[in-house]
Amino acid sequence: MARYEKNVSNMEGFKKQGGTVIALATEGDAKIPQLANHTFFIPKAPELLSPILEIVPLQLFAYYIAAKRGLDVDRPRNLVKSVTLE
Repeated sequence: MARYEKNVSNMEGFKKQGGTVIALATEGDAKIPQLANHTFFIPKAPELLSPILEIVPLQLFAYYIAAKRGLDVDRPRNLVKSVTLE
């Protein structure tokens, strides 16, 4: 649940700064839709399986948004690769 609470906290911060929040939430979650401007739901699953269920819709979302904007989805320019440590 630490990941959930951290994401909720980040969403609250983005909303305070006037950002538009598009979220991915587990079916039945009532808190995330209240914070997000747009919410996509995935089925409930064990916590270790959830990242796999999250990655596919997020990658498809990124692909279709990039394609709609006319960006080259195969060769993004200025791609930054980094590892964030906490």
